[in-house]
Amino acid sequence: MNQQETIVALATPSGTGAIGIIRLSGPEAITISNSVFKGKDLTKQPSHTIHFGSIADGELVLDEVLVSIFVGPKSYTRENVVEISCHGSAYIIESIIKLLIKKGARSAKAGEFTLRAFLNGQLDLSQAEAVADLIASNSKASQQVALNQLRGGFSSQLQGLRDQLVQFASLIELELDFAEEDVEFANRDQLKKLIYEINKVIGSLIRSFELGNAIKQGVNTVIAGRPNAGKSTLLNALLNEERAIVSHIPGTTRDTIEEVLNIQGVNFRLIDTAGIREATDAVEQIGVARTMEKISQSALLIYVFDADVISNEELQQDIASLQKPGINMLMVANKIDLLDQTAKLTHLQAQGLPNFITVSAKQKLHIDELKSKIYTTAIKDQLTGDETMVTNIRHLEALQKTEESLIRVLNGIDSVTSDFLSMDIKQALYYLGEITGVVTTDDLLEHIFSKFCIGK
Repeated sequence: MNQQETIVALATPSGTGAIGIIRLSGPEAITISNSVFKGKDLTKQPSHTIHFGSIADGELVLDEVLVSIFVGPKSYTRENVVEISCHGSAYIIESIIKLLIKKGARSAKAGEFTLRAFLNGQLDLSQAEAVADLIASNSKASQQVALNQLRGGFSSQLQGLRDQLVQFASLIELELDFAEEDVEFANRDQLKKLIYEINKVIGSLIRSFELGNAIKQGVNTVIAGRPNAGKSTLLNALLNEERAIVSHIPGTTRDTIEEVLNIQGVNFRLIDTAGIREATDAVEQIGVARTMEKISQSALLIYVFDADVISNEELQQDIASLQKPGINMLMVANKIDLLDQTAKLTHLQAQGLPNFITVSAKQKLHIDELKSKIYTTAIKDQLTGDETMVTNIRHLEALQKTEESLIRVLNGIDSVTSDFLSMDIKQALYYLGEITGVVTTDDLLEHIFSKFCIGK
């Protein structure tokens, strides 16, 4: 990539709208913009100023615009940046971009503005990836997690660990230079203590991925139970709309139905499934198989049962068959409006069912309490707003490899020579560096930034 070239792209979504913003970045961004701008001389204007005028191709005026100037290094890319706000006509936008290309700019590649920000030291690699996450965020929680990463919370934590490890690596390298004297510059007990501290932080970050990824993608939430337990009615009650077909005929839901429900800023991907029973035909059999598959992939299982008709044996049988390691389970006793005897409800409560709540999906009783229970079951107290959270699979894999390298250091710290310790510490530093971009390759950068939208 030639950073001496000036790039141009539409920074707002394509399609007709009130305005479109065309962005240029590079050494000639201001000069090229000035060559087509009718108004003030942009080359003489201070940074962070906006100017009204028109864009013209010779004598042909294309549009009246506002031009914003950001003189490097005080810009998003640390280069000269110009943003032209024009009317949102696709014809006008295309005409202005073609004119700017004719004057010396070239079309930007996907993510090239953010790539330049990274290469010029404005952002590290994890912050650059957070830009894409922030653009794609679709809930308050995913927005907050991405914003925290963009502000450098993740990066600063990793950089502090890496700096401490670099100091020990340099001391061990120094030992190699004095190998014949058989001296130790790196205190092994202090190195052990540091590695324990680093692995404690890394372990916490690795564990945060399950929640972080769920917040980013939405919490996979499966609604399961026996036929006619009221699963579809419950889905409709949670969404407050008639999304699923409801019938007293068992086996109405043959395939999964998926919808998104936002609770306290977190998206839950609700999946209504076919009733669990011995299938009566081939189609229903496929539906039940899909139900079990969805349950195995879920982060939260809402098990719904008909409190009026289910027996204790059936209830215990369902719990035993549905409970899976790593899946939070919420027990929902439905149709409490049909319970004539208080004793039945008291009996259910006395069984000490885990995460137990009673509702009437049809009458919409206790639905708000259920939503609160869904949130606390999935999120618990892990989301406070300022925590560092891993949401990227690339970061997770790098952290896992870092942890493995440091465990090798611990295992060999009292038995192997300094050169082997140095190799394992360097491996740990390499994997930590991959996250923030201290260590990178062209292939990695192309893979990351190719996923960005054009104009960002």
